[in-house]
Amino acid sequence: MNTITNTQTGTPVQSAAANGAPAPKNATSDLGQQDFLTLMTTQLKNQDPFKPMESGEFLGTMAQFSTVSGIGEVNSTLDQIGDQIGEFRIATASNLLGQEVLVPGNTARPDANGRVSGAVELSTSASVLTVSYSDARDGTLLHTQTLGAQEAGMVGFSWDDVPSRIREAGSPVLISVSATGDAGTEVLGPSVFAQVMSVTMAPGADDYQLDVKDHGTVLGNQVKGLR
Repeated sequence: MNTITNTQTGTPVQSAAANGAPAPKNATSDLGQQDFLTLMTTQLKNQDPFKPMESGEFLGTMAQFSTVSGIGEVNSTLDQIGDQIGEFRIATASNLLGQEVLVPGNTARPDANGRVSGAVELSTSASVLTVSYSDARDGTLLHTQTLGAQEAGMVGFSWDDVPSRIREAGSPVLISVSATGDAGTEVLGPSVFAQVMSVTMAPGADDYQLDVKDHGTVLGNQVKGLR
């Protein structure tokens, strides 16, 4: 952001028309467009990687300037900025490589601290929330947690005391969640933390794709958190 200093002199200012010089261009629309482009570029760089602006939404907003600045100029700008959208998203998504993201699924592996973690979305409050952990290889029940009453919203859970045989081998753990409320007991689909193995973005796609261990391809907008 630059500071502009305005220096005044005692010389009278005459109109361009009086001097026979061409009238200056109207700076209002140019400034408005430049400010818009600067703001939108900044927004792209700092946008939430889990809720990126879609290409159609961005280009549609830019197209509004066609009535002010001329179709040719705006189309040229759209082409340039459109190319940058993919670059910004790939740059953002590349930061997720090797990280653990929260994705829909019921299979998790112990992290570096031997902990299995996840979360579940409650549409209504629950008087009792129960989380069960089983050996994904043979279905043996390993542990059950009763978390008690919970308000509606995202509720996190974790289990630190994973058996050494599973922790050391990094074996998968199967997680099931149930909530008891006024309407009875309901089985819920949890989300778990899992490692990002790779990131791709198909040409023309509005979102990047993550290859998540044990969960395959996951779209960026399906990621609910990271750590």
